[in-house]
Amino acid sequence: MTRLNGLSIVTIGAALSMTAGLAFAGDTVSADQLLSALKPKPLTRGLSTGTQEDTATQAKETGFVNTLRNRKTRSLSLGERQEIAEIAATKPKIDLEIHFDYNSADISKDSMPSVQELGKALANASLKGSTFVVAGHTDAIGGEAYNQDLSERRADTIKKYLTDKYGIVGANLVTVGYGKTQPKDPNAPMDPANRRVQVVNMDTKTASK
Repeated sequence: MTRLNGLSIVTIGAALSMTAGLAFAGDTVSADQLLSALKPKPLTRGLSTGTQEDTATQAKETGFVNTLRNRKTRSLSLGERQEIAEIAATKPKIDLEIHFDYNSADISKDSMPSVQELGKALANASLKGSTFVVAGHTDAIGGEAYNQDLSERRADTIKKYLTDKYGIVGANLVTVGYGKTQPKDPNAPMDPANRRVQVVNMDTKTASK
């Protein structure tokens, strides 16, 4: 039985498919498209920076994200994975359909161009200082433990490629695996669309520059 699983960067279950994040399947997306999707919209000059509650929430999110930097993928607890997903729900994000070789964490040749365009986008000076979550997701074929491990290994593969080939600082890439627990299409859990990489810009500082 042939099977290709994809990897993805943080998705928020059924709610994610209804957010404003962009999704690309099949065709290679350009670095410019990725850059546009991941850049936070600048704050309007003259507007208040937000309420005291908003400031406290942002500080709490920033503090949590900082605790994730340099963490090993498998060290994240279930609670931390869920908190990552909750924060990511409001951040600039993009879904990429990335295929891997069967039963492997090796990126397939047909998906390599998409990963290369992602590297070019994340290396862009306009995203300097941002922290990105790269989350692995699989479809529902196979057992839960198997898919969880596979999603984590594939997230690690993407991170290693980006750091080795494009000089992305490893601490700026937070990898997380969700296995088959958060399908993009909950009504069709075995659909290939659920095999993806979602990249999320978790950094809030770039929004005020």
